Amino acid sequence: MAMTEEVIKSSEIEGEILDVAQVRSSIARSMGIDVAGIVPSDNQVDGVVEMMIDATQSFEQALTDERLFGWHALLFPSGRSGARKIVVGHWRNNAKEDPMQVISGAIGRERVHFQAPDSVYIPTEISAFISWFNEELKLDALLKAAIAHLWFVTIHPFEDGNGRIARTIADMQLTRSDQSLYRFYSMSAQIRLERSAYYEILEETQKGEMDITNWVMWFLSCLDRALDSSRGLLDKVLAKAKFWERFS
Repeated sequence: MAMTEEVIKSSEIEGEILDVAQVRSSIARSMGIDVAGIVPSDNQVDGVVEMMIDATQSFEQALTDERLFGWHALLFPSGRSGARKIVVGHWRNNAKEDPMQVISGAIGRERVHFQAPDSVYIPTEISAFISWFNEELKLDALLKAAIAHLWFVTIHPFEDGNGRIARTIADMQLTRSDQSLYRFYSMSAQIRLERSAYYEILEETQKGEMDITNWVMWFLSCLDRALDSSRGLLDKVLAKAKFWERFS
């Protein structure tokens, strides 16, 4: 259930709605779970599910360029983001269009929310990130998840899909922290509920003076709320189970 929520809500954050039944069926097939009511799922759903399963079920494996390229290819099986053709399974190379910016607003009144590093710097920046992520650092595992999310999405190494992959990397690190293949909470579900605040704190941090304290505090607080929400849901499930056990 938590993995279903994670897959669906991470896509929803980016405005992409996935079919719940397809996601559940794709997860069941991928994990060899025999459940009734399995429905066919399309390549896009299967790709997002495969990426999440690889990150959380093989969390002890090192993060590499090729693994990230594979995740990106799974996100965009058609080689397109909507109607736009993009470079899939490789770092963006938009030197002619640099700087790459996230912009909103009408023409003449645009607002720049984020400006990514020029593409020429991506190989060096991503190499430093991957080396850091794979090292056994004397750093709290939850802090590492927060920093990894921010660092990757700020490098913005792909033409599209950076947010979803950043959240997947954070999930991978949270699974390392839990040291368990089973997840009972969804970070992305909580971020979806707080999407405006999520984008605001990202923008504030990325435009700031390299002080990431507020971002880390927000991330950890959001995680705490995700755990509280999961506990409330589990309490209801257990109460129903006890009721039916009592009157079976």
